[in-house]
Amino acid sequence: MEDQNGSGKLSQGLRKVKPYLAILSLQFGYSGMYIITMVSFKHGMSHWILSVYRHVVAAIIIVPFALVLERKIRPKMTLPIFLRIVALGFLEPVLDQNLYNMGIKMTSTTFASATVNVLPAITFVMALIFRLEKVNLRKFHSVAKVIGTLITVSGAMVMTLYKGPAFQIIKGGGAISNHSNSSSTSTTEPSDQHWIVGTVYLIS
Repeated sequence: MEDQNGSGKLSQGLRKVKPYLAILSLQFGYSGMYIITMVSFKHGMSHWILSVYRHVVAAIIIVPFALVLERKIRPKMTLPIFLRIVALGFLEPVLDQNLYNMGIKMTSTTFASATVNVLPAITFVMALIFRLEKVNLRKFHSVAKVIGTLITVSGAMVMTLYKGPAFQIIKGGGAISNHSNSSSTSTTEPSDQHWIVGTVYLIS
């Protein structure tokens, strides 16, 4: 009986922790995606080609699960559903991913990661502007939303503005002179205009 009670409590604890583990795994996956994306761009890959590769691989992995697990529950293909799929396909793979890749190419992986984490705060502020969200500082959930927004924005600013030591994952081959280093740094470092345009692309 004690073993059964212990296993039952363990399973309940795992069920409670599972959403948090999923969120942490998702964040690690996003971090790896940002690094791989920037490394691909630095090796000369076009952001258009990278978007195509990403969604081809995603389709190959996800389609078998959809065919097997949702074979009996998915609705029939009608013209309105087909048009919605086309619209979503244009907004996400074509427009959203390419704007994001252009933004990360003009800024940096750290800035892109911080911008994505700020999106919930931006959504909350826009909801306040359009009166879709109401804030009553006398209620606990409203105070929690405001504090969470401030923490999110401050954390993103720290990640973006902090200049730590360079962490080079992939080493370039051969020795490079100081002159070539300075010239390459000046040519590859995004200008202020690129940072502004890149930020707009990331938020879009």
